[in-house]
Amino acid sequence: MANRRWRIRLSEAAEQDLVVLLRWTSEAFGVRQAQVYRDTVIAALAALGDGPDVPGSRARDEILPGLRTLHVARGGRRGRHFVLYRLSDADSIEVVRILHDAMDLARHVPAEDPDPKGPQINQ
Repeated sequence: MANRRWRIRLSEAAEQDLVVLLRWTSEAFGVRQAQVYRDTVIAALAALGDGPDVPGSRARDEILPGLRTLHVARGGRRGRHFVLYRLSDADSIEVVRILHDAMDLARHVPAEDPDPKGPQINQ
């Protein structure tokens, strides 16, 4: 279904990841670059509105069954973070974490269901 839009929810951990990475970017590279990078991450999150199998995504069942990753460096944008996500119900995608691509992803993904009550990104 081409017109279907998925709801995107951030776990508390993913929300905290975003705050930390933008704070670090601002301190290391300046406020303007943090705003550019925020837009890059938001574009990756918005792409999930088309569904979990968005081009460029990858199944990561070896980390956690049903987990997928999407690198934020896509569509000509540069970046060093993965969006880690999975289906939370029939019309929602839950972003579990937003992690730097040099990190050991499996080490930072909760083995249990994270709190799905995080903020929603409306499409």
